[in-house]
Amino acid sequence: MDTLIIWGIALVLAAVTSIPFLIRRRRTEQHAHEAAAKAREYNLHEPVSLYPIVDPGLCAGCGACVDVCPEGDVLALIGMQAEAIAPARCVGHGMCERACPTDAISLVFGTAQRGVELPRVRENYETNVPGLYIVGELGGMGLVRNAFEQARQCVERIARENRPASPGILDAVIIGAGPAGLSATINAKQHGLDTVTLEKEPDLGGTVRHYPRRKLVMNRAFTVPGYGTLDFTEIRKEELIAHQRDMVEKTGVEIQTSQTVDRIERLEGDGFVVHTKEGEAFPTQRVILAIGRRGTPRKLGIPGEDREGVYYSLAEPEHFAGRRLLVVGGGDSAVEAAMMLADQPGTTVHLSYRKDALARVKPGNLDRFQAAVAAVQITPLWSTNLTRIEADAIAYTDAEGTEHTLPNDDVFIFIGGELPTKFLQACGIAMDTHFGTPRAA
Repeated sequence: MDTLIIWGIALVLAAVTSIPFLIRRRRTEQHAHEAAAKAREYNLHEPVSLYPIVDPGLCAGCGACVDVCPEGDVLALIGMQAEAIAPARCVGHGMCERACPTDAISLVFGTAQRGVELPRVRENYETNVPGLYIVGELGGMGLVRNAFEQARQCVERIARENRPASPGILDAVIIGAGPAGLSATINAKQHGLDTVTLEKEPDLGGTVRHYPRRKLVMNRAFTVPGYGTLDFTEIRKEELIAHQRDMVEKTGVEIQTSQTVDRIERLEGDGFVVHTKEGEAFPTQRVILAIGRRGTPRKLGIPGEDREGVYYSLAEPEHFAGRRLLVVGGGDSAVEAAMMLADQPGTTVHLSYRKDALARVKPGNLDRFQAAVAAVQITPLWSTNLTRIEADAIAYTDAEGTEHTLPNDDVFIFIGGELPTKFLQACGIAMDTHFGTPRAA
């Protein structure tokens, strides 16, 4: 009898402890299935850059990767195993990879169906051209912290080479003054390297300068030598650029702005000469490219695209108050621009997108966009393609191929940028297409 009582108590205790766990697990799995369905609805299951894949043979189903991901719903536990349900939301933090106790997660570029073209870069950030390095977004890694960290590692490896320079020859020319270029410049000064940094824009910021006004930039904490630690998970574009200006002032580095690199001449034997469109020439042992992936804005190739009133970035939305506006694109930049324009008094805002729903948009942006559509602040034109831009109207085709016209004053095109492939190939850098290829360690 005592044995039965003991077994009964044990069963009750087991039920008390296990039932809440099973309920939580069921709710978690239900949420995962709902999130996965939503990701497919908005094409977030199609990665365009770095993203995690999970080896089911190694995954222990502990959920550590899900818990540490700051983006939310990139990974989820389905069937007691982790799965990437919305890889397009991944911005390459790598926290899931580091948190996994069984090394089941790898960060990769591209998929078997959709390749990603990237310049060929070794683990030390050197390209197939000896002495020519690539750091930051151009190499496929987004996130401000990643750019700073890559540039730091690259410069430290160069400094360890301890290669003596000839008189009049720089240790390195750094091209670009965005996060990666600025980090390379600051770290080069810390190591006593003789460098010059060239930036084609009249100010700092790099790719970030072309973001819509007040756009949120994702990040992880990192330390800048001679400046301190930047500890924030997200920051507005303007605040980030202000931090970069402050870094330049406090570290004492110099940036030569309004200097556009025209070509990089490889010298026989060793070294380079970097030529600018402004007529400057910089002999150097090495070159560090930190120019970002944007290159030049991608165009639609339609009549009227070169008209006045066609824009590829948005700096001052208040200038367009009272105007009839069209935004083209379905990513975060297009959505953010449309919402900022819709906030201006008297504007009429349409958004044209070639698919029937937004793709790869952050959850917060998606919620705000849907609210703006419900409030008739933005009118979406789904499954449409712009065919012509006129002085006071635009023409577009719908899913059936029928052409429509719409009165319009200004057009904003946010369909991405062209990778500077021709420039890279002219430098001798090889390009590779990755189909689920792991990133360099």
